[in-house]
Amino acid sequence: MKRQYLLGLITLLLLAGCADNKDAVPDIPPSDLYTQAHQELQSGGWTEAIKKLEALDSRYPFGPYSDQVQLDLIYAYYKNGDYPLTLATIERFSRLNPTHERSDWIMYMRGLTHMAQDSNFMHSLFNMNRSDRDPEPVKAAFSDFKRLLERYPNSQYAADSRIRLVSLKNRLAEYDLASADFYLRREAWIAAINRCQEIQKTYPDTKAAHESLKIQLKAYKALNLEDGIKQTQALIDLNKEK
Repeated sequence: MKRQYLLGLITLLLLAGCADNKDAVPDIPPSDLYTQAHQELQSGGWTEAIKKLEALDSRYPFGPYSDQVQLDLIYAYYKNGDYPLTLATIERFSRLNPTHERSDWIMYMRGLTHMAQDSNFMHSLFNMNRSDRDPEPVKAAFSDFKRLLERYPNSQYAADSRIRLVSLKNRLAEYDLASADFYLRREAWIAAINRCQEIQKTYPDTKAAHESLKIQLKAYKALNLEDGIKQTQALIDLNKEK
């Protein structure tokens, strides 16, 4: 019985060794390895590209391909949905290359990665409202794109960043609107009013700002505050005229 157990264990170890050898990246010149990695990137073979790029990064951390390997890893991790690794690689590269010529792209990729962390395939597929989800990735993405525009207003990524900022602003306003509605349903009238006023102040040109007036009106009515009711109703009527 023991002998059979030992034979089975040895077989498993041999199979594991074969699998490791099969998955191992060949020890070839860095130029050849990078060529293979680049071919995988071009064909969308993200997993294989990552495997080869990580091998290059570990074997030749200060080689001639060092910077480009890091940039390629950022892109491959992002395309493969490995967002924590994408951000970690971005932080590492930015720390080591604070004035790199592609710093605008680095900022852009950071924004895209934070933005992707707010997305969810099933939510998008079924068109589900994501306004009650954690807004921190959205806030981070908004900050990334805003910083890119401030530092590199003429970047080739500036136009797309401006479009994304509008989308992110609407997303943040919708989150605050969901919070205001939450307070209203819990009969936390003052908290609901404060959140609505914050939306109107911070995101005045969004749909959520207009919707917040309805919540604000209900809260003022619940408190029987006539001045607040009149002022809010006047704002609602004014928006209808526009």
